[in-house]
Amino acid sequence: MKALLTAASLALSLLGTSALAEQIVDTSKLNNELIATKDDKKYTIATVVKVDGIAWFDRMRDGVEQFKADTGHDVWMVGPSQADAAAQVQIIENLIAQGVDAIAVVPFSVEAVEPVLKKARDRGIVVISHEASNLENTDYDLEAFDNLAYGANLMKELGKYTGGKGKYVATVGSLTSKSQMEWVDGAVAYQKEHFPDMEMVGDRLETYDDAATDYTKLKEAMTTYPDITGILGAPMPTSAGAGRLIAEGGLKDKVFFAGTGLPSVAGEYLANGDIQYIQFWDPAVAGYAMNMLAIAALEGKGDQIKAELNLGLNGYESLITPNEDRPNLLYGAGWVGATADNMDKYDF
Repeated sequence: MKALLTAASLALSLLGTSALAEQIVDTSKLNNELIATKDDKKYTIATVVKVDGIAWFDRMRDGVEQFKADTGHDVWMVGPSQADAAAQVQIIENLIAQGVDAIAVVPFSVEAVEPVLKKARDRGIVVISHEASNLENTDYDLEAFDNLAYGANLMKELGKYTGGKGKYVATVGSLTSKSQMEWVDGAVAYQKEHFPDMEMVGDRLETYDDAATDYTKLKEAMTTYPDITGILGAPMPTSAGAGRLIAEGGLKDKVFFAGTGLPSVAGEYLANGDIQYIQFWDPAVAGYAMNMLAIAALEGKGDQIKAELNLGLNGYESLITPNEDRPNLLYGAGWVGATADNMDKYDF
């Protein structure tokens, strides 16, 4: 019997260790009051992302799944297999037909999802959005940070590596991606003020959140403008596409990169010096935060969802409302930057 108890205790210990290892979102200071429900009611919430199967949204799924494990709500993540506005709209249509309680969405195209999200809200479905600061048909839009400041910091880093001189090119996942377009707006404004000897050439390259497309379009741009010395990447996959191009083309120390990225995707290029700087926020925390706001909205706690709200999550301790005309637009302060020197601090 003693042996059996010892074995059982060991098994429980290992299970507990495994469970702790899966807690990738730090919830030690979580605002549990915000997500408390009457009579322990459970809701169905779908998180709809731009594209499934890429590292960024794999990480967001981790946060959504942790929220499910932590709270017991029926939540899940879904997205099209390729970045496609029509496919994302169809997914949302299907969720409306299923009668979910809430939809958390990261739109590929704000314009494309406006009508279907209006339909969702007209049917009483709560909508929480992310990376969509101009979305109208949303109960709350939660941004990880001020988009213009995020882009300005990318340019600050890029200019440091180019010496504040030369031509550069910029990428966006979609020309209708409001947040990414604002990142580039912020970068260009910073460049004009602080690096007048730098110049963005060509139009913003639309790369559909695909590293292979980034590689191809950047290669074409460098054929057109062979004197490019900088690449500013708004979408996460550009860090890999640019890194590959620089490595294969022998352009190290000739062309420099700063942009959104993840260590798991761009780490080898950072380590080898092919790219210099990536900036990101934790999509797992963003996914968790969106689901928190969905529960709060469903529970009628709109009076609590305002400036200075503390979700108890890293980067979302004191939300701000930057536009008094849009009190449902909320910003956190959640970005970090990584170089070859500190990328080992991040395990995603």
